[in-house]
Amino acid sequence: MRKVLCSLMLATLAMSANAETKVPTSQAEISLGFAPVVKQASPAVVNIYAKIVRQGGANPFFSDPFFEEFFGGGFAEPRPRVQNSLGSGVILSADGYVVSNYHVVGTATEIRVVTTDRREYSAHVVLGDQESDIAILRLDEAKDLPHLNFRDSDHVEVGELALAIGNPFGVGQTVSSGIISGLARTGTATGNARGYFIQTDAAINPGNSGGALIDVNGDLIGINTSILTRSGGSNGIGFAIPANLVAEFLRQAKAGNDSFVSPWAGVTGQHMSADIAESLGLVIPMGVVITNLHDLSPLADAGLRIGDVVTHVDGDEVNSPAEMKFRMSVAGVGGTSILTRLRGDDRADVEVALIKVPETPPADETVLNDDTVMPGLKVSRVNPAVIIRMGLKLTQTGVVVVDADRFGGRSGLRAGDVLQHINGADIKHPQDVVRALTDPGRRVNLDVLRGGQQVSLRFRL
Repeated sequence: MRKVLCSLMLATLAMSANAETKVPTSQAEISLGFAPVVKQASPAVVNIYAKIVRQGGANPFFSDPFFEEFFGGGFAEPRPRVQNSLGSGVILSADGYVVSNYHVVGTATEIRVVTTDRREYSAHVVLGDQESDIAILRLDEAKDLPHLNFRDSDHVEVGELALAIGNPFGVGQTVSSGIISGLARTGTATGNARGYFIQTDAAINPGNSGGALIDVNGDLIGINTSILTRSGGSNGIGFAIPANLVAEFLRQAKAGNDSFVSPWAGVTGQHMSADIAESLGLVIPMGVVITNLHDLSPLADAGLRIGDVVTHVDGDEVNSPAEMKFRMSVAGVGGTSILTRLRGDDRADVEVALIKVPETPPADETVLNDDTVMPGLKVSRVNPAVIIRMGLKLTQTGVVVVDADRFGGRSGLRAGDVLQHINGADIKHPQDVVRALTDPGRRVNLDVLRGGQQVSLRFRL
């Protein structure tokens, strides 16, 4: 029986893809289990204690302009409350760059990092992205720190052994083992993260967020970010952000970026279902169907069009819009990617420029002054950058409300409303709003687009 177990362990440890694995060579080494790997990697995993100041619950009437005016602003301001956040982090370089989850430290006012040898450092976020749920920290006055090496996460395979290291439930550094149980998971993580994940059955619990997922060589393959659970504890399905994306975040942080810059594709797409594949004459459902293209999209410039199917980015298969975005994000802004597209029976490799989101036309953000009937209303011309920031449809044009403020709110306007007409006048530029709301007469009629629905707002001055 012992010989069988030893043989199984040897075979399993040899499965680490595209890396030189350290296979045990004696009974003594086998009896150590993962101890040598943990001893090597654990000093680079830290505990993070973050302090977040949140506003207390407001009186339900406090933000209503009518009641505020009626009672002369007599409502008491809600008191802020301090919330302590506990999580984990991974040291990525000897000079003190650390990665964690955005939901752990992204809005923190005070961050304290504790290493395994009980050294404590103050830290600050140098680059964070809520959508990816990644934050890069810099430890103050840190040097010669132990750190983990990146592994190419594109070469991770289902069935590989994996170790999760973190600080679950605040009990102190803990190691759990399992395997890589899935790849290319999208739309399954909880919290803020939206993207592409590595799935593992290594136990991950609250407090593990931001900790390391490593292979049997001690190399970083992912950052633990969330679990899929109904009970609040680990049910054997955890998700980690792939190391390749973390490496791009680190590169941008070291380059001085304070926000993550991801290539802009300027497309919307959907995954290939069996029905869509059949309608396109495909035997196997695979790829991403392009459903819309912005006029400034680099994919449009490269000749792609609505109805094309993108099957690969730089040789890696993609089967969802999130996976396509992940591949382009890893490649980074400034270069090119090769997209493989299908159009009927025609298959071609197309070179696409990886560009920043354009700010064309200029946003011309404008705040209305006291000469108008809605002072404080902030509006902006729509461009691709504004579309992303305000969550608008890809092909939206016109002028959008950035902040309704007090008087705009009283009229029924909301942030994200696209102004189409004011008293019958077409709205194409923020200055059109200024003109229309300066001495508009006794009545104001607003026609807006809200969430794809036409809304008419009418009020008398």
